[in-house]
Amino acid sequence: MDNPVSIENRARKLGELIQEARVAAGKSAQECAQAVSTVEEVFLRYEAGDASPSLPEVELLAYYLQTPIEYFWGTEALKPEGALRADVNPQLLLGLRSRMIGVLVRKARLDNELSQEALSLKAGIPAAEIQAYELGEVPVPMPALEALAAALGYSLRYFQDQRGPIGAWMAEQRAVQDFKKLPIELQTFISRPVNRPYLEMAQRLSEMPVDRLRLIAEGLLEITL
Repeated sequence: MDNPVSIENRARKLGELIQEARVAAGKSAQECAQAVSTVEEVFLRYEAGDASPSLPEVELLAYYLQTPIEYFWGTEALKPEGALRADVNPQLLLGLRSRMIGVLVRKARLDNELSQEALSLKAGIPAAEIQAYELGEVPVPMPALEALAAALGYSLRYFQDQRGPIGAWMAEQRAVQDFKKLPIELQTFISRPVNRPYLEMAQRLSEMPVDRLRLIAEGLLEITL
């Protein structure tokens, strides 16, 4: 069960990561505040750990600073690629994403057959706050979302943007990172245009039903015999 001290520690750690990413990208607190549709005073409170941004705000900041969002979970090293001005409407996106996250929290709670009071005990968050989060009345601070996700048995990725422009950017970033983890021989093979037909064939095979693949394998076996 999470407690207020644990949530405060998460807030301070997140604030340190936010400040490091901002400094590494060469951006001011005012510029970053504008990117996530808040004021500099609030953004500095985020960095100090006195307040915490919501997941949509962290997504916007990651997009703006071109920093993998996993960095803010503490699972990736900081590798800034140069700041990018977000080509999205931050106020509109924040409102939509906050409501969507509220729906996902409610769905996860109901799937776990928990009342708001029971989830409150598991996550260390007042039931009234959970109700406000689920209704989209207020954004969920990141440390609180981490506590809720842990209590519900979900990863933070479950609550991340999946379909919007920032979600598409994050998916692209993960694809690039996955590619870099491949052996150099595979990277070279994939990068050569002449090998594209083999890759397309592999993709089609991966999408085939198991019984169809079995028939193809049996046919190949008959040919070789």
